[in-house]
Amino acid sequence: MNLYFRLLLTIVHSFFRKKLHPLAESVLHLRALPSDLDLNVHVNNGRFLSLMDLGRVDLMLRTGLSSVALKHRWAPLVGGVNIRYRYSIKPFQRFRLRTQAIGWDDKWFYIEQRFERGNRTLAVALVKAMFRGPRGNVQPETVLKLVHVNIDPPELPEKVRLALSLYDHL
Repeated sequence: MNLYFRLLLTIVHSFFRKKLHPLAESVLHLRALPSDLDLNVHVNNGRFLSLMDLGRVDLMLRTGLSSVALKHRWAPLVGGVNIRYRYSIKPFQRFRLRTQAIGWDDKWFYIEQRFERGNRTLAVALVKAMFRGPRGNVQPETVLKLVHVNIDPPELPEKVRLALSLYDHL
């Protein structure tokens, strides 16, 4: 993560924003800065991935997952990302980043992240993430119980399962 100033702002703002249920949606309002741009003068494809880190940090802080992870010395890890870029983000344009857990299995959380401006989706990503602690991988069920969520995982749409399982054989 190379967005240290934005990371600091995200952390500070999370203390003043309302707490979220772990399955609720986090929304960050951002602006494309000159440091986000590539030679084509739009947000660099790699910068989208870095900005997505901010969305997941906000979600973890506002749901209480970050304090549980710190207490147990768990590190959040990304196992895969499938992203579809649809429209460019130009210099200084404002946009929203929506982040929401859409399901889980015995190992992974599945998170959808959307970049939007107005009612247009600029990019959408599916992220496969987990927590790893001193004793190895932590099952999502264990994580959710510690933040007082005790529900069965929602059924993942087939397109989500396909998109995130393309390289499971490697």
